[in-house]
Amino acid sequence: MRARLAAILFLLVLSSAQDAQLSNGLECFYNLDYTGAVAEFKKQIAENPKASENYNHLAMAILYREMFRVGALESELVSGANSFLRRSKMDPSRKDQQEFEAAIAKSMSLSQARLSASPKDAQALYALGVAHGLRANYNFLVRKAWMDALRDATTARKLHNKVTELEPSMVDARLMQGVHDYVVGSLPWHLKALGFLAGFRGDKEGGIRTLEYVAAHGSLNRVDAEVLLCAIYRRERQPQKAVVLLESLTSRFPRNYLFRFEAAQMYGDLGDKKHALAAIQEIEDLKASGYPGYSRLPFEKIYYARGTVQFWYNDLEEALDNLRKVTARAQDLDLNTGAYAWLRLGQIYDLKGQRALAVEAYGQAMRLAPGSDAARLSRQYLSAPYRKERAKG
Repeated sequence: MRARLAAILFLLVLSSAQDAQLSNGLECFYNLDYTGAVAEFKKQIAENPKASENYNHLAMAILYREMFRVGALESELVSGANSFLRRSKMDPSRKDQQEFEAAIAKSMSLSQARLSASPKDAQALYALGVAHGLRANYNFLVRKAWMDALRDATTARKLHNKVTELEPSMVDARLMQGVHDYVVGSLPWHLKALGFLAGFRGDKEGGIRTLEYVAAHGSLNRVDAEVLLCAIYRRERQPQKAVVLLESLTSRFPRNYLFRFEAAQMYGDLGDKKHALAAIQEIEDLKASGYPGYSRLPFEKIYYARGTVQFWYNDLEEALDNLRKVTARAQDLDLNTGAYAWLRLGQIYDLKGQRALAVEAYGQAMRLAPGSDAARLSRQYLSAPYRKERAKG
């Protein structure tokens, strides 16, 4: 969703409110106010406890609140050759786990009760598919149970296939189909041979086309399709397409600074240093002015983004200055930002021929977040110094 976005490509954000008429809860959700979203969705449940979609929304907000807290709403780990199967496990509180599991269980039981009375109830099938998709995210990110996650995602796909068979005009149900096609199409061959994937071989290009169709013609899941496409376009080296979507998303959800960060990364991928740095400067200006939603953004996240762009363009002294500001407070930031800042410092020191400092920085990344991708790369550079020609990131 490599920078910031709702992101790991396994994620299935499925809402149920018209794009043009978002509920207060979804307005909070898309503007990164997950605590506000949780409160709003609990109000909806109190007002209508028989609606399974309300429980899905609550589960979604609880999961994304935790992802936001730990810095997992960033596409750092889903671009390039990075596998979306390689992701450190999240560790939400026991209370959050119980609330998430209870919401999913309630959603499923309500949907299944409706299906027992009317097996062709498209809305119940849709809601049940959403619940399985959310549980797939949970199994993947929290339990680190890849097979359970893929099994749930496949079940969700089958349920939404039934929806489109019953109501071909329900474009929004195709979001699940598009994501599933893309994810399965990206899996190693031995995973595609799993029994519960029988009949699904995946189709990356077909999955992208389906998501583009939902983004253009959907009503419930248009925003979600656009967010997913931004992450996929970056992974598939098509940043120009992402920039167009990000401009639209930023205008609709101005408090969501992750979209602005992602735009900076897209400009960086396009080789447009000027616009990349300008996008980051705009974030800093909004933060300094007290713009709504930006008060919770640490300045260190801005320094990290700027330092990364400067690193890409070989402005090593400027990058070093910004990244040192980040590592000075690494313990107070999410592990993703802290570990990658130490990794970048190590890479810069290697490029400057300061091997001892590079080794120390790599060690800090490994100590801060041992199971992270940044730690894996740091171990690699302990064996052989980083060289710019190896990779952009």
